Amino acid sequence: MNRKVALCVLAAVVALSGAVGATGSRMLTVRAAEKTNVVIDWNQVMLTTLATAGVAPPPGTRLGAIVQAAVFDAVNGIEPQYTFIHVAPGAPPGASREAAAAGAAYTALVTMFPLQKAALDADLRASLAGMNGSDAGMADGLAWGSSVATQILAWRKTDGFSTVLPAYVPGTSPGDWQPTPGGTGDPKFRSLAITTPFAMTSPSQFRPAGPPALTSALYLQDLSEVKAFGNTTSGVRTPFQTETAKFWQLDNPTDMWDRVADTLAVEHHYNLLRSARLLAFVNVAEADAAIAVWDAKNTYNFWRPITAIGDPTWVPLMTTPYFQEYPSGHSGVSSAAATVLASFFGNDADFTVTSNGLPGVTRSFTTFSSAVAQVADARVFAGFHFRFSCNDASGVGAQVANFAESTLMQHTDGENEQGNVSDS
Repeated sequence: MNRKVALCVLAAVVALSGAVGATGSRMLTVRAAEKTNVVIDWNQVMLTTLATAGVAPPPGTRLGAIVQAAVFDAVNGIEPQYTFIHVAPGAPPGASREAAAAGAAYTALVTMFPLQKAALDADLRASLAGMNGSDAGMADGLAWGSSVATQILAWRKTDGFSTVLPAYVPGTSPGDWQPTPGGTGDPKFRSLAITTPFAMTSPSQFRPAGPPALTSALYLQDLSEVKAFGNTTSGVRTPFQTETAKFWQLDNPTDMWDRVADTLAVEHHYNLLRSARLLAFVNVAEADAAIAVWDAKNTYNFWRPITAIGDPTWVPLMTTPYFQEYPSGHSGVSSAAATVLASFFGNDADFTVTSNGLPGVTRSFTTFSSAVAQVADARVFAGFHFRFSCNDASGVGAQVANFAESTLMQHTDGENEQGNVSDS
């Protein structure tokens, strides 16, 4: 979107400003009585867009990172305070940061989800209509944000995710992954294992040591646990534990953790740049954690509990995801997001998680580590993960997040601050 086009968009917004409520905008805001944070608004539009498209959680992490990387580089590219992720600062003087954030998110989303253009157009009109600033500054910001998103999209187009891999051949030894009920063909999302990370040096940078030997005490202990607690007719799993399994499975980690990030950013009065940096770190860490997890899944090709137990009368509480077991994707992604959030707000933070799969049910925590521990419980109670797989994945997620925070978006004056930076 060039400046001339951006000015035309602004003119259309002015003409429609009296009827913004009739545009069908999906713009969701976490604050009603005060001016909204455009970065947070567009993060919520992103989540709605992903959900509307039915994007599966693992590849959804990559798309979330694309959007939030574009938003950060766009906002930071106007009077930069941090090193950039991919696009060097170059906005025209006086460009609007709010318009840049909207332009970046809109362009990334409408390019990836063209079938939702009408809804995204309405979101953009509503967003721009709520901003203050000169027409020139708004147009320059909108055009700059769009340019940044276009460059981020071009960068990620060649990241390997779209590579067509050779057909998968399951192994025949004990411990080898086998197709499970609910799916057919090759295990899903294999190309994540060869996708270029956003921050990591390679998908294998934090590859875990692998599952324990099938004769080890740890394996036998965890096999016994999932066999007892993960069966659909388990006599030891409590109603709360059953709800826990469903709570964390019936929504996706990007949605759940981004909502937590949005809420905490509002509670701590984060401004545009601080919010953009937080959400970029959360989503980049989630994406790289998924890449690291799938590298390990495709390296070790470990079997699921339903295969290991080998009893046709044993059925897991929830359908086993159709890909390799070790390590746990949700545990890895959740740990990465929680590690970032803990670095900004402290591990001992009060927060509440919601699940779109269980409306009205919430889980409140006083530490991020306790939430990650509950995710591990949920995977065992669901009947499709061993606990060692969740624990190892949590370690990977934390390593991924710590590496991202030590290498990306560093303060230009050499400081290494997180949530306490004083952004303008």
